[in-house]
Amino acid sequence: MRRSPLHDLNESIGARFVDFGGWEMPVQYDSVLAEHRAVRSDVGVFDVTHLGRFALSGPGAEAALTHLLCNDISRVAPGRCQYTMLLNDSGGIVDDLIVWWRDDGTFWVMPNAANQERVMGEFLSARGCHVEDLQGGTVFLAVQGPNAPEMIDAVAAAKPGRFRNVEIAWGQNMLSVAGTGYTGEPGGELCIDASDGEALMRAFLDAGAKACGLGARDTLRLEAGLPLWGEDLDATTTPLEAGLDFAVSFDHDFVGREALAELRESGLERRLAGLVLEDRGIPRHGHVVRAEGGGEGTVTSGNISPILDSGIALAYMSPPVEVGERVDVSIRDRWVPGRVVDPPFHTAKA
Repeated sequence: MRRSPLHDLNESIGARFVDFGGWEMPVQYDSVLAEHRAVRSDVGVFDVTHLGRFALSGPGAEAALTHLLCNDISRVAPGRCQYTMLLNDSGGIVDDLIVWWRDDGTFWVMPNAANQERVMGEFLSARGCHVEDLQGGTVFLAVQGPNAPEMIDAVAAAKPGRFRNVEIAWGQNMLSVAGTGYTGEPGGELCIDASDGEALMRAFLDAGAKACGLGARDTLRLEAGLPLWGEDLDATTTPLEAGLDFAVSFDHDFVGREALAELRESGLERRLAGLVLEDRGIPRHGHVVRAEGGGEGTVTSGNISPILDSGIALAYMSPPVEVGERVDVSIRDRWVPGRVVDPPFHTAKA
């Protein structure tokens, strides 16, 4: 099993570890609830070194990004980041990822941890592309929370705007910082050579950031209404069904475009919806949902929202449901009432 270069540091500050895609990573240090609340109210720092990342360069790099990914990289420019997806011919989501277009003209591609080799392989097969695996020799941190931008500036002398990226000297190496994250809070993600990784993590801890594990990361992303590949997204799910239309540009040719165009024309039979329960119960993956109007569906992600203190879920509903519609979720042989909302859950209004 692979380990982060920060494993010993994580262990020394009380991390509990889990196997996550072949990596032994911290699931929590204190409690998931305490870590969740720290990110919502102040600052948390996550070791997310298990996440995928590779550098893409060469004369064919931009053309490969344009052809393989459903968003259009020409919509952005050097110094910016873009959320996008790699699709199959049927329009299914092979992976959702972020591309950093760096000021030196190269691109950093950030797939999900489980899909690093698959996504790298697609670009290795593309003409005129050079791929460098960054996962093995670097540390990747996420610093998230309402006070995170100021802390990143204090520690790293960098304060990139949302979906922007910069590179600065830090320690003995160059530090890459992007205004991205997976919690629904401001902040950034930082990548540095493994030799400076522990010093960077300690700098954030010394500045007052709370160490947070993957347990809080999951409750935070769900509360923010952010889908997870492997749970809410997979190769049988299209971006249109998942509500990710904003990341699809039909103005260029890409793998899966024809299938999505046909689906857009015919109309959706199902769509991902946000649900908030109005009685006690924890919705889980696979729980059946029925809508007041006669539709039905299945929960893909669910848990208790620490901020709302109620059950929340993402579920594919067929036919698609509207915000405010009443639903029931089958939990332990009883139907728990709820309603459809538009995430993020902790700020949603039905």
